[in-house]
Amino acid sequence: MVIKGRVHKLGKDVNTDDIIAAKYLDSQDSKFLGSKCMENIDPQFSKRVKKGDIIVAGENFGCGSSREHAPVAIKGCGISLVIAKSFARIFFRNAINIGLPIIELTDIEKIKTGNLLKVDLAKGLIINKRKNENFSTKSFPQFLQKIIAKGGLINWLKDKKGDKNV
Repeated sequence: MVIKGRVHKLGKDVNTDDIIAAKYLDSQDSKFLGSKCMENIDPQFSKRVKKGDIIVAGENFGCGSSREHAPVAIKGCGISLVIAKSFARIFFRNAINIGLPIIELTDIEKIKTGNLLKVDLAKGLIINKRKNENFSTKSFPQFLQKIIAKGGLINWLKDKKGDKNV
């Protein structure tokens, strides 16, 4: 699985209220939530995002509440991947559940807003096309790649229904 996209760089401790404000939690519509994504940090964020773009952030991305709305808003905004130094555990699980790939990378300082990344999840390889720099990370486990490819855990389970190996 290879993802290509333009970088939107964020800081550390981006919490779920920053990702999607609590006042919008009465909606489950991914497009609506996407249009409000990161509104507390940057009201123009969702307008700048192009389909396939990538968020790169510091430590503790997705901290705060356990709301699944946060990764839904990110995906609904058009973001194809989140790279961070570290993730809150519940955000990590919620992201996988809804089909949003996320990977940890400790060396994010060289990656800037506007850089173009090519990320090979299977190889754990990140290439900054604008700076001709390569970064290595853990490869994305194959079973998680399958869940992501199906659009999330529920779709993956529906596809596997009747499979005795599930």
